[in-house]
Amino acid sequence: MYQPASADLQKPHDRDEVYLIARGNAFFFNGTDRYEVQVGSFIFVAAGQLHHFEDFSSDFASWVFFYGPIGGEGGAM
Repeated sequence: MYQPASADLQKPHDRDEVYLIARGNAFFFNGTDRYEVQVGSFIFVAAGQLHHFEDFSSDFASWVFFYGPIGGEGGAM
């Protein structure tokens, strides 16, 4: 369970990952675009991709799952 406190300071990861928003709401920045997310939103992030949550509610929480090989399934790292 991922629950950023006051800021989301994530750096790109070396494996693919997915987020499933469990509580609250936020904006998700994927390196180029910003999307509103809420309970039930599902987000895929490729290995090496810049990303973070912004303007999240105080109760914001997300399941995060890392999977696959280092460099991601697309091998783009």
